[in-house]
Amino acid sequence: MKLNKIKILILDVDGTMTDGGIYLSSNGELMKKFNVKDGYGLVELQKSGIEAIIITGRYSEIVEKRAEELSITKIYQNVHDKAAQIEDILKTMQINWENIAYIGDDMNDIICIEKAGFSACPNDAIELIKKKVKYVCKYNGGYGAVREVCDILIKNKGISENSITKNNRF
Repeated sequence: MKLNKIKILILDVDGTMTDGGIYLSSNGELMKKFNVKDGYGLVELQKSGIEAIIITGRYSEIVEKRAEELSITKIYQNVHDKAAQIEDILKTMQINWENIAYIGDDMNDIICIEKAGFSACPNDAIELIKKKVKYVCKYNGGYGAVREVCDILIKNKGISENSITKNNRF
């Protein structure tokens, strides 16, 4: 596994960036809970030169809002074939699967996990995913797993967190 070739971190949302819960209010309003530490890690990761891209099987305006807060400009929602979407990204950016880090937690992530140069999953991912990834996080989805992966990728670049910035807002 050559982490120094990673140019992009691709993220699943439900169960990875969130705890997998979908909260509905009495008037039908959908809510999701995101982790501030994960957000900090994603901003720092992008400052280190690794792009973050969201690919999710569901559509949610909440995901668009969170991505905007984190300066993530590439968001692909309601995607049922994530590997095909990544193939399009690879062609556009003229890179290969070895340049991709991928974090996901369930069956719709499995092909991407198998193809990515580096793959990870939250500690509470399904067992099959845990067996397929190169790294199982100590933390659960929505509770620091994304930050853990960001820190691994940043550390591999030889950049200390303090040398990027201390003044982020998430």
